[in-house]
Amino acid sequence: MQCASSAQSLPAAMSSSLIYELTSIVDRLDFAKLFPRQQPVEVELGCGDSTFIVEYAARHPERNFIGVERLLGRLRKLDRKGSRLGLTNLRGIRIESAYFLEFLLPPESICALHVYFPDPWPKRKHQHKRLVNERFVELARRALVPGGAVYLRTDNSDYHTQMTTVFGNSAAFRAIETPPELRAFLTDFERDFLAKGVQTLYAAYQRVG
Repeated sequence: MQCASSAQSLPAAMSSSLIYELTSIVDRLDFAKLFPRQQPVEVELGCGDSTFIVEYAARHPERNFIGVERLLGRLRKLDRKGSRLGLTNLRGIRIESAYFLEFLLPPESICALHVYFPDPWPKRKHQHKRLVNERFVELARRALVPGGAVYLRTDNSDYHTQMTTVFGNSAAFRAIETPPELRAFLTDFERDFLAKGVQTLYAAYQRVG
């Protein structure tokens, strides 16, 4: 994973809440206002109940993490879980994932993008609403630093095929393996699926060039 740390301390005072209140939805984020230390940033789009991102952030204090979720109740879980662990390298932002990726992330600003079990929109007439599509690939390329990676998980085989097709057709990415260490961190949805015998389908891609 291309997330080498170059942490620097910053004097800015941070809010006690891990939920970052956006002051604008048209200006791109300034990470210095989110985190007390400047270090590589990873983003989870649709962080759900935040189990994955909280546990992963706790394991990796040398990186900063942003969980994006449109439901306030879920972000409050991120706040509670992360605060109990005393995490300073984690923030939650309430906004739609696609909008966040396109309009709020600065160019070449993150080293990893996690998208786990997004809504599969299984009906054919609704599939245009899927988050991971041709447009998503270009937006991910813009947001990631060279060598940065996209990590994808789904339980829907048709959506998995779409994910691997759109990334496989892009010259900006090459397929890689999801690291075993990363696979060990499960989402709440994933735990439920595995308990029911539903297997996780993985895909991962690294930005080249």
